[in-house]
Amino acid sequence: MSDLFSNQQQTSTTEEYTAQDIEVLEGLEPVRKRPGMYIGGTDENALHHLVNEVFDNSMDEAVAGHATRIELSLSADMMVTVADNGRGIPVDPHPKFPDKSALEVILTTLHSGGKFSSKAYETSGGLHGVGISVVNALSDYLTVEVARNKQLYEQSYSQGKATTKLDNIGPVANRRGTKITFHPDPEIFDVIKFKPARMYNFAKSKAYLYKGVEIRWSCDPSLLDDNDEVPPSDVIKFPNGLQSFLEEELYGQDTISKELLVGEAKLADEQGKVEWAIAWPLAANNFVKTYCNTIPTPLGGTHEAGLRLALSKAIKSYGELTGNKKASNITPDDIFGDACVVLSLFIKEPQFQGQTKDKLVNKGVSKLVENALRDYMDHWLTDNKDDAALLLEHFIAKADERLKAKQKDVSRKSVVQKLRLPGKLTDCTREIANGTEIFLVEGDSAGGSAKQARNRETQAILPLRGKILNVASATADKILANNEISDIELALGCGMGSKYSDKELRYEKVIIMTDADVDGAHIASLLMTFFYRQMPGLIRNGHLYLALPPLYRLQIGKQFFYANDEADRDRIIAEHKKGNMKVETGRFKGLGEMTAPQLKETTMNPQNRTLLKVVIADDEEAETSDLVERLMGKKPEHRLKFIQEESAALHEKGIELDV
Repeated sequence: MSDLFSNQQQTSTTEEYTAQDIEVLEGLEPVRKRPGMYIGGTDENALHHLVNEVFDNSMDEAVAGHATRIELSLSADMMVTVADNGRGIPVDPHPKFPDKSALEVILTTLHSGGKFSSKAYETSGGLHGVGISVVNALSDYLTVEVARNKQLYEQSYSQGKATTKLDNIGPVANRRGTKITFHPDPEIFDVIKFKPARMYNFAKSKAYLYKGVEIRWSCDPSLLDDNDEVPPSDVIKFPNGLQSFLEEELYGQDTISKELLVGEAKLADEQGKVEWAIAWPLAANNFVKTYCNTIPTPLGGTHEAGLRLALSKAIKSYGELTGNKKASNITPDDIFGDACVVLSLFIKEPQFQGQTKDKLVNKGVSKLVENALRDYMDHWLTDNKDDAALLLEHFIAKADERLKAKQKDVSRKSVVQKLRLPGKLTDCTREIANGTEIFLVEGDSAGGSAKQARNRETQAILPLRGKILNVASATADKILANNEISDIELALGCGMGSKYSDKELRYEKVIIMTDADVDGAHIASLLMTFFYRQMPGLIRNGHLYLALPPLYRLQIGKQFFYANDEADRDRIIAEHKKGNMKVETGRFKGLGEMTAPQLKETTMNPQNRTLLKVVIADDEEAETSDLVERLMGKKPEHRLKFIQEESAALHEKGIELDV
């Protein structure tokens, strides 16, 4: 550290560094300078994020009760138009900027808008005030039309700056709302190619989430692929909302209860409302999809916690009411492990974890949702006694199996045993372990893609929820009580610790498949620690592997390639790019963003994939044990010392960590 400090001192004295070197970015320049900070990059996902930002503004108008219709269209030249029949963006002069209209302030200023308080919007999905201004900054052409008070106004922009004044076009009848047409800037995006299927499915998901809105879709026919099954025009509306979504997802499948558990309720003190749709299919294709103000929250959050508590308490209460004492053993995981759940919450001031809004973290929401749902759940169970009895029997069977798992081995499931294994597990059909493999997958989203990509005969999928317990620093009681560890042990069937039996292992390969990022590496480390400490025989006998999903997808001309890291990406480009060929680079943020064919081609198909085998060399047993204890044990000072040692070693090689 002292060497590093002295180097910094030397640099400051030998190179001139003055106030002139301080760069101040004004207006929307920061967005154009660092688009990744605002939309996650410049790849296909970022391109479509522009559509989402504009559309969500119109959706907020609909949810607030001011719009009933939204139009979404895509032209052959990649112009996107979003229009609504809401109130229209205000066009009067802004109090703080009297020489500009409120419309121009919103379009050219970060952190401006009507969603920072509840005066204009009681509930909204966009709260940061950056959405439409970011789209404007990253478009080479944007025009906005506003119909307010029977007058039509129009203004055009380019790269975040107004190119015309706000013009009053004149009187207009039978029209109100905002219409925005934009084209992404080719200086920012290497390839500008919107996917009609992606946009159409996005619009459908919004219509499911808010049943009061009608979405009118149109797309130039020349952009459509017959395989996408996307119509050139459509009117999308689902009066039954989430129920329609769940019925479409489960079309043709049998469920444990005949009636879907569907409903909506207002939160206490007029703080919002919650809607839900739940079913328990006999086939193992469970999922949990949660939303807040129509924004997806793939990591769940406090609203999901409230739902889990409400239903588990209602189930236990119904069990007591019917005199079934075993109902007291049921846990939320017994109930939701194999359920298909869609939950949509609307609240005034949502608080999300991180800029990506993956998780809702509002304090108090869990209790609000639980209280709103509890009465409904109780009434549903008493009004649907036949369905309630079937569900209660199913949940008790799962609880019994979980409690008995520590004392008995689990044999491969038969038709009768189908629901005895963990509800999250999608098992393979082969009856013997030889040639089979189980993928331990990070999250339900990735699990869904993996289920579609797998070979049903030989590949099983077990989604894991977040980061499992660190067994190197946990007590034996905590390890035994952990649901994720219990699911792994139950699925593998080989026992833990002294009870481990290689002969009882239900799969030949156990493959850890996590995202190609820091969080994914952490989860993989926790899983390897678990197997090393609790099932070392599984490693010694060569059953444990790590999958290597790609980090990048490249399109060079008409060819597609996948790269594991930056170096691999650069190598592929150098080998295959010729002349002025454009290179479209997409970065996978996680396995859940990969389509099933992509996941199969790159990571799951034995013919194409690369697996890393986890081994312990005979002469490195003591060293491995010491390393696991240092990095994963109870003493953080050991980890700090390791980091310092590795940093010093890199410094000696002239490599500095970017922290």
